[in-house]
Amino acid sequence: MPFVYERTIRLAETDAAGIVYFANYLGLCHEAYEAALAAAGLPVQSFLGGGDVIVPISRSSAEYLRPLQCGDAVRIAVTPSRLSATSFAIDYAVTRLGPPAKSAARVRTEHVVTSRSAKSRVDLPPALAAWVDAG
Repeated sequence: MPFVYERTIRLAETDAAGIVYFANYLGLCHEAYEAALAAAGLPVQSFLGGGDVIVPISRSSAEYLRPLQCGDAVRIAVTPSRLSATSFAIDYAVTRLGPPAKSAARVRTEHVVTSRSAKSRVDLPPALAAWVDAG
């Protein structure tokens, strides 16, 4: 079952035309990813501190279906899935809440679990693997 994150679009996320700047969709999705990890007891700081395991994004894609504007309430559904022993994907469904609710974007990020010291791929840590596999 996907994790659901809701928030309101802020003025700073829009461009001169008053709609969310395309690159900011990735920021919105990453915010939802962090919230999903925190809700699962996996704070994102555990992948950024002095530890050896890092989880960089290796690929991203987005399909923009309708514009979002400042003040729009949105829901972002976060659905992880395993790609291999060392990688996983997250699919994001961005919905502008209504009435009526309308799909605004579909975004996907792919992540590779890496050893900082060995500079090579490693298996997903057990807690992260459990989160991904539960998605």
